[in-house]
Amino acid sequence: MDWQILEELQNDATLPNRTLADRVGLAASSCLQRVRRLREQGVIRGSHIDVDPAATGLALEAIVSINVRPHTREVVDQFRKFVLAQPETRSLLHVSGQADFLLHVAVADTAHLQGFLVDKLASRPEVRHFTSSIVLEQVHTRALTAPAHLRPKRRRK
Repeated sequence: MDWQILEELQNDATLPNRTLADRVGLAASSCLQRVRRLREQGVIRGSHIDVDPAATGLALEAIVSINVRPHTREVVDQFRKFVLAQPETRSLLHVSGQADFLLHVAVADTAHLQGFLVDKLASRPEVRHFTSSIVLEQVHTRALTAPAHLRPKRRRK
C-alpha cells in the first residue's frame, strides 16, 4: 500500500488526501496516517514542482563531467559547496567511473555556458579536467516503483 501511495504522489504531489485515498483504496484517515509516517521515516523527503528552464530564460542545459584532485573529503566537500551555490546548478552527482562529478546546469545561451565553464569552473584549483555536453532532449523517467517482490498480487478497488 505504501508503494501505491508513493507512486501516486510522485506523479502528482499536489493530490488532495481524499483523492489519493480513493486512488489507492484506503479510508482518508488511514491514507493520511500512512503519508505522515512515510514523511517521519524520511521516505518522503519533500514535494517539488517541475519548472521548465527554457520558459524562465534558461534555454540551454548541459551536463559537465568533472575530475577534481586531490580526491579527498575536504576537497569534495568544498567543491560541492561551491557548485551548489551557483545559480546555474540544477543538480550535482558525485559518481564513480571516469568522472568524479556530473553537473547539470541551465544557462541562457552558449556565451553564458562558456562564462560559467571558464570563469567559474576552470578557475577552481581542485578542478583538473572537465568536459561538457549540451542536452538535446530530456526525457523524464516515471515514478520510482516497487520491485517485483514487493508489489501486491492484486490491487484493491
